[in-house]
Amino acid sequence: DITVPVKAIDMPEVLAHAKKKGVRIRLWVASQGLRKHLDKALATYADWGVEGIMVDFIERDDQENINWIREVVEKAAKHKLTVTLHNVHKPTGLRRTYPNLLNHEAVLNQEWNKWSPGATPEHNLIVPFTRMLAGPLDYHSGGFRSVSEADFAPRDVAPDVMGTRCHQLATYVVYENPMPMAVDYPAAYRKRAGIEFLSAVPTTWDETRFIQGKVGDYITIARRKGTEWYVGTMTDSTARELKIPLAFLGEGSFTAEVWADDAPAGPNGVTRKTVDVTAADVLAATLAPAGGHVVRIKRAR
Repeated sequence: DITVPVKAIDMPEVLAHAKKKGVRIRLWVASQGLRKHLDKALATYADWGVEGIMVDFIERDDQENINWIREVVEKAAKHKLTVTLHNVHKPTGLRRTYPNLLNHEAVLNQEWNKWSPGATPEHNLIVPFTRMLAGPLDYHSGGFRSVSEADFAPRDVAPDVMGTRCHQLATYVVYENPMPMAVDYPAAYRKRAGIEFLSAVPTTWDETRFIQGKVGDYITIARRKGTEWYVGTMTDSTARELKIPLAFLGEGSFTAEVWADDAPAGPNGVTRKTVDVTAADVLAATLAPAGGHVVRIKRAR
């Protein structure tokens, strides 16, 4: 019965503490249990004051299951609950009818690094041109245990990710992911280079510009939130020198904060600098193998 928390979780205490801290709670639920108790569960969760649910292990795309997913999202909307779908088919546009449908997984992502080398840098550069065209994707981004492909080995505890720290940072701009996560333990991020970027990068956007790219090789995407622009660049296993034109900025003067690969320092090496720019400028991005490059651009005062 998925309306009864496991004994290890004091749900009233969790919810009360979260409310005190201004944090909203979402619940992970297995689809099998939700099928048995859908109406009861949604009403219970709404009564608890949770924000929404992530429904996992759907694993089918037959007509009966498609109809059931629509029922879940529609009934969740009536209870003012958001929904994320995992182990599910690709998006089909249902969120245009039900905007409480926040996100889909429906993609091989870095969770696979626990048991396989599937989430390679090349794979990370195919996803934006293929799966992402269907809609938002929950990609399990932000692993801060970066290693080279040659040094990668799958493991279930504290898994590594292939590519550089900046490659990971760039996924937060390149991928359309309205509810991104930081996939590792809290201790993996404390006082680590790049955490300040994760603290600043938005989760939704007002404008998107495709700057350059080639399927499986490299990509640069610029996204605007309010008056600030964020630019993310990623490459596959090949080191690259890329030029990033800033014509999308429009008139005026701007300050660009840049996080870039520090190749001599290894996959977790990051350099950080601030430069003054205008729309006439072109930034040079030096990317290590499986590297990345991110920029936060603010209007100069």
